[in-house]
Amino acid sequence: MRLPLAALLPSLLLATPLMATTPDAVVKTYADIAEATFADSLTTARALEDAVAALIAKPSDETLGMARAAWIAARVPYQQSEVFRFGNPVVDAWEGRVNSWPLDEGLIDYVDESYGESEENPLSILNVVATPEFTLSGAVIDASTITPDLIATSLHEAEGIEANVASGYHAIEFLLWGQDLNGTGPGAGARPFTDFVVGEGCTGGNCDRRAAYLHAATALLVADLEEMTANWAEGGPARAAVTADPGAGLLALLTGMGSLSYGELAGERMRLGLLLNDPEEEHDCFSDNTHNSHYHDGLGIRNVYLGSYTRVDGSVVSGASISDLVAAADPALDGQLKSELETSVAALGAMKAAAEAGLAYDQMLAPGNAEGEALIMGGVEALVAQTASIDRAVTALGLSKVSFEGSDSLDNPNAVFQ
Repeated sequence: MRLPLAALLPSLLLATPLMATTPDAVVKTYADIAEATFADSLTTARALEDAVAALIAKPSDETLGMARAAWIAARVPYQQSEVFRFGNPVVDAWEGRVNSWPLDEGLIDYVDESYGESEENPLSILNVVATPEFTLSGAVIDASTITPDLIATSLHEAEGIEANVASGYHAIEFLLWGQDLNGTGPGAGARPFTDFVVGEGCTGGNCDRRAAYLHAATALLVADLEEMTANWAEGGPARAAVTADPGAGLLALLTGMGSLSYGELAGERMRLGLLLNDPEEEHDCFSDNTHNSHYHDGLGIRNVYLGSYTRVDGSVVSGASISDLVAAADPALDGQLKSELETSVAALGAMKAAAEAGLAYDQMLAPGNAEGEALIMGGVEALVAQTASIDRAVTALGLSKVSFEGSDSLDNPNAVFQ
């Protein structure tokens, strides 16, 4: 008598144990998600480059609006890539070229008279757009033609000063929006499209050079993202570093999660600005897009833990996850961390929803804004809570202890005012 397959399934399952998730499989998924996230960042940066070209070719409110929308769209995948910082030296050595902030924007273009020269940075009002020749470290710099190479090799972090941010998303953001002079009041930067009109009708002066700087900075961003996408492709050094030694790859994964959660996002990007009530500490300060950047940082952390990333085209990259390994070692911890990740994403989502309803992030930072403080601190507290569980996951997996990125604003708030 032959038994039906359905009758045999229970005994087959008992006789054939399910294959356990391996560290090798987890770090492969991690590298696959990194490659996809940076590839999406590249795709959206190329769309931004096209929108910038359209703005330069025919400046108008419409083309400026389209370029701004393309910049905001480009931030969505890039911010989800920030979880690959801190634990991956290839990314850490590169990241400052594309996402450094805050910046002394007077290095690049005109600023309001109230801006003033920084005592710490003599280049803070250099205004490269208006200055075709200047001196750096005793050398005369010919900036008559603004190129990606000029920005990358001469201007970015000139004189070794980190505030001299000449390249990346925030330099482009400043050129598209201009300064946000509203403090903690409503409103973002309001650069007019006429700042890009060459010839009659130009405002702000040097419109041809401003357009050239924007074009060069956007081309440089695309080139930098091409480099990082290749670093995570098959045979790339970033992928090789995490897959050749899966234990080191798991540590890189957890270090990125913990450092972004705690010191970088909860501390430097959120708690610090609230302590100082200072909109200059807002991450996307020219565009009032900070709520989106924080939210997508939170998504990036969750992506890596769950081993799943939804691409900008709606497709999903997924596979074996660090969650699988933690669940096998300590099921209760895995459940707690997954719950905490959902809580932090929800808290950052509440901040995002409030901003989209009219309460911009810089307004949340205003002294006495109880609603804004509660929204920001809800995110901070959720991120801090999940960091403790990420640290416990390191121990549960028997990995060597790591030090996550710290922040005085969390560890020693009084030091912020000293």
